[in-house]
Amino acid sequence: MKIIAVGWNYKNHNEEMGQGMPSEPVIFLKPETALLKDGKPFFLPDFSQRIEYEAELVVKVCRLGKNIAARFAYRYYNEITVGIDFTARDIQQRQREQGSPWEIAKGFDGSAVIGNFIPVSSLAPHTPFSLRVNDVIVQQGSPENMVFSIDEIIAYVSRFFTLKIGDLIYTGTPSGVGPVKINDHLTGYIGDEKLLDFRVK
Repeated sequence: MKIIAVGWNYKNHNEEMGQGMPSEPVIFLKPETALLKDGKPFFLPDFSQRIEYEAELVVKVCRLGKNIAARFAYRYYNEITVGIDFTARDIQQRQREQGSPWEIAKGFDGSAVIGNFIPVSSLAPHTPFSLRVNDVIVQQGSPENMVFSIDEIIAYVSRFFTLKIGDLIYTGTPSGVGPVKINDHLTGYIGDEKLLDFRVK
């Protein structure tokens, strides 16, 4: 199982991070050990002074595929949820300044939180999603605000990686990212349906 993630995929997030618009999807991977599910708590690691949440829509691949055309990409996922791409921002910044890869800032254990999946077919087009921290909405987004659509992401990624059943694709975060601290309570929604619920320890 692969965890594929997309960076810089919302204009408003790119602006808040001082990042320009990419000409093609920015792709990185997380190891399977990054996955955190079933509402289990996220334990703050001791190697970073600033762990930040990034709420994202996540789709699950349901068919084996390679070199998928964008117009057929919808056939390759049928479930969706809200996830968190936790980022060690201080380490990411250091790695970027050094021109080094930043997998250690994105792929550490527990950094890919995943909610409960629901059928894509149950959603109206462009249904918004949101993240709340301690019952305060901190992030809101919609597929229509993506730089690259989910179908375009799948088409692009499948040029390089064979997609397999069960692979997860994190599709990018909107503006509003921020740090977490011990005892924070994070909940994620698509529309009014709560799909993600966990605490920081």
